[in-house]
Amino acid sequence: MPARSEMYGELALVMQRQTMWTVLLHNTVAGKAGINVTDMQCVNLLILEGPLTPGQLAKAMGVTTGGAITAVVDRLERVGFVKRTRDADDRRRVIVELVPGKVEHLGSYFEPMGRAFAERLAAYTDEQIAFLLEFGKSSNEQMPAIIEEVQALP
Repeated sequence: MPARSEMYGELALVMQRQTMWTVLLHNTVAGKAGINVTDMQCVNLLILEGPLTPGQLAKAMGVTTGGAITAVVDRLERVGFVKRTRDADDRRRVIVELVPGKVEHLGSYFEPMGRAFAERLAAYTDEQIAFLLEFGKSSNEQMPAIIEEVQALP
């Protein structure tokens, strides 16, 4: 077995390559859907979090609350992925929500990846899957703080 430091280095490269492939896949799917990658990540955020205000979207996506997020929502609304509604409790607030049906079509572009993922996981034990699940969850939990740290860099 290689030394731990060698495995760290190799794992870092494997994860860098995995991130590259993920970004390229998202770019491909966005192109098939007629949107850009930023817009697709906004859709992804709404899938994961549910309806959000434009301010919440902007904060999560790291874009400005004025023109940038408005442009994203405008583009997504124009192609039918999202709709704006008024908050029932505060009519001044706008809520951005997904349009049912349209997102499911976007999800169909990820079916090949899902199929490959399921085939690969079938070869793992329950303990290995539990480890991967814990690793993924803890990595996801760290990302917002890492993003903030990077944003603060000169």
